[in-house]
Amino acid sequence: MATNPNTALKPITLYGVGGPNPPKIAILLNELSIPYTAIPIPLSDVKSPSYTAINPNGRLPAIHDPNTNLTLWESGAIILYLLSTYDPTHLLSFPPSTPESHLATQYLFFQVSGQGPYYGQAAWFKNFHHEQLPSATERYVNEVNRVTGVLERVLAEEKRKFPGVEGGPWLVGGRYSFADLAFVSWQTIVEKVLSKGEYDSEEYPEVKGWIGRMLEREAVREGLGSGKKLE
Repeated sequence: MATNPNTALKPITLYGVGGPNPPKIAILLNELSIPYTAIPIPLSDVKSPSYTAINPNGRLPAIHDPNTNLTLWESGAIILYLLSTYDPTHLLSFPPSTPESHLATQYLFFQVSGQGPYYGQAAWFKNFHHEQLPSATERYVNEVNRVTGVLERVLAEEKRKFPGVEGGPWLVGGRYSFADLAFVSWQTIVEKVLSKGEYDSEEYPEVKGWIGRMLEREAVREGLGSGKKLE
């Protein structure tokens, strides 16, 4: 059995543990067998001079790759970098310039521009804003359901296109890829921050099954911060 060359790399430093965005990177690193060291950064420290020297935007995550001497922030950019540098066999990606590659990138952009911001605002106005603003909460809760509805329709169509795929459906090409894993952390968090009346996973059976299949993967559970299946 061939040895994965990634295991011989110097460990990448991942800044950030837990929350919605660092787990995306941890999951990808786990799936590609890339060694890394995760450094917890409290939210109270993300605007500190020591961290803004790494990420001037003061957000999580960021990485430093000693193998290429590159420091990078923004989770979508980090995902694309890791894939282009350390996934030559396309375990989680697709050959460049193929339709599947473009579609997977499309869904990554949908995650970072649609799912992440809307779910984040829903969580903020629901749980952290200094005053209750029902209209704002309603707007973003509606967006959570709209985005989930988009994913539900896409997965249903992929199920129709790839009826014989074991363990599917997935977003692209009938197989698990970076397009899928990018969504898992926020989609699991939202069930914890919204009430069942605001968001009910039972209304989205394809999404529920999709998330459940990802949570069966050890790399995903570990990336989310648990070595055991989440209930």
